[in-house]
Amino acid sequence: MEASELTGHISRRFDKDIEDLRNNVLAMGGLVESQLSQAIAAIVSGDSELGLQVAKDDYKVNNLEVTIDEECGRILATRAPAASDLRLIVAIIKTITDLERIGDEAEKIGFLASKLAAMDRPADSYRELKTLGNHVAHMVRDAMNAFARLDIEEAWETVQEDERVDEEYEAIQRQCITFMMEDPRSIKRVMNVTWCARSLERIGDHAKNICEYVIYMVQGRDVRHTLGSEATGSETSE
Repeated sequence: MEASELTGHISRRFDKDIEDLRNNVLAMGGLVESQLSQAIAAIVSGDSELGLQVAKDDYKVNNLEVTIDEECGRILATRAPAASDLRLIVAIIKTITDLERIGDEAEKIGFLASKLAAMDRPADSYRELKTLGNHVAHMVRDAMNAFARLDIEEAWETVQEDERVDEEYEAIQRQCITFMMEDPRSIKRVMNVTWCARSLERIGDHAKNICEYVIYMVQGRDVRHTLGSEATGSETSE
């Protein structure tokens, strides 16, 4: 095999490794989205079995994280990627950590849903949790879409959505405090609602993180703790 042919073969193999990595991350994201959707459904419908199933299935997310992390380590050790390829690997390692934590929060919500199913249900079937949950689920989906397309605009729009999630979470917290003050008998149930809301708010934070990694991949800039106008600046040359 000629030197040029060998170089081309290695390059094609590397491109395939990178594409396989991206596809595995997207598969992990899809699994996490499904877990979150089912966890929210378990709360709204009062389905204890569904909630427990969500919690039991968390091992699938964990296994994918381990597989992707090991592949990233292999590529770093054998390919010595540079510039945008190195940024991609670093961003993927960070992204799967946040996806795994979203899975952990979905697991918690599943357990809490099973507990809430055994308690008296409010007439609105936890409308506020459903609203917050759907908002957060949209953030996760948009974050993964931004990752798939390396879409800076969608990434930053999703980052900004986190403020609205925080506002919804704080509103639920205030409402829960009011309920507990008015009826101490509801404290146990309302505390479970509070913990569900907290897990959902954390999922929003993780979705925001993923979008910041997307911006880093494309621009080579760390935009955490910066203003939106700074995050959409010109791309860094490789």
